[in-house]
Amino acid sequence: MRISDRIPWRVVLLAATLSGAPSLPFAFEREGAVATVSGRAEVVDGDGLRVGPVAIRIHGIDAPEAGQTCRAAEGGRWPCGVQAIAALDAMAGNRQVVCIALDRDRYGRIVARCTVDGADVAEALIRAGLAWAYREYSSDYVALEDPARESGHGIWQAPTEPAWEFRADRWGRAVAAAPDGCPIKGNIASGGERIYHTPWSSWYARTEIDLARGERWFCDEAEAVAAGWRAARGR
Repeated sequence: MRISDRIPWRVVLLAATLSGAPSLPFAFEREGAVATVSGRAEVVDGDGLRVGPVAIRIHGIDAPEAGQTCRAAEGGRWPCGVQAIAALDAMAGNRQVVCIALDRDRYGRIVARCTVDGADVAEALIRAGLAWAYREYSSDYVALEDPARESGHGIWQAPTEPAWEFRADRWGRAVAAAPDGCPIKGNIASGGERIYHTPWSSWYARTEIDLARGERWFCDEAEAVAAGWRAARGR
């Protein structure tokens, strides 16, 4: 896949730095059409990382959301979102990652193929049954779903709602209940850090918005990022 020539890489990095993202050692290199971000990774959710000031969305997969549960083979449900985050953290958390940038999403995150010690992070999550191939955007990992499904591991042990349907359902219900139909909660933490919570965040229901403190509602993630809020862990 080719790198989009429309991506203003230096502007993206500058904006990320000014947004107050944690400053961690990282490197950004561009050689011709190939842009690479490398450094120690912080896990944001089941398919998201932060390397220094750069927010990265792992290419080609969609992992269960932090607040999502999936059906279990023996009945009941299990915390698939939490386990996806734990698996990514075990693989990449505070470890050196190399991410080849492929695009930039509407939230300003770099969409990238990431590896740890040469191992493709997305491929590992698919094989473990902890992510779906994100067919709407890429077919790169579709072929890996068959053996994962046949194994009955993880999300394939019983019919379950894929992450994109889970988000759509949560979003629709939150929009109906939110002021002016803007459901994202912009919370200010005790230390003054500005954090936003999406309707599928595990902290969403417990987060109250106090307008008098400067907290606010956002209509979409791009608006929250532009205003200087960062995504909560698990968003």
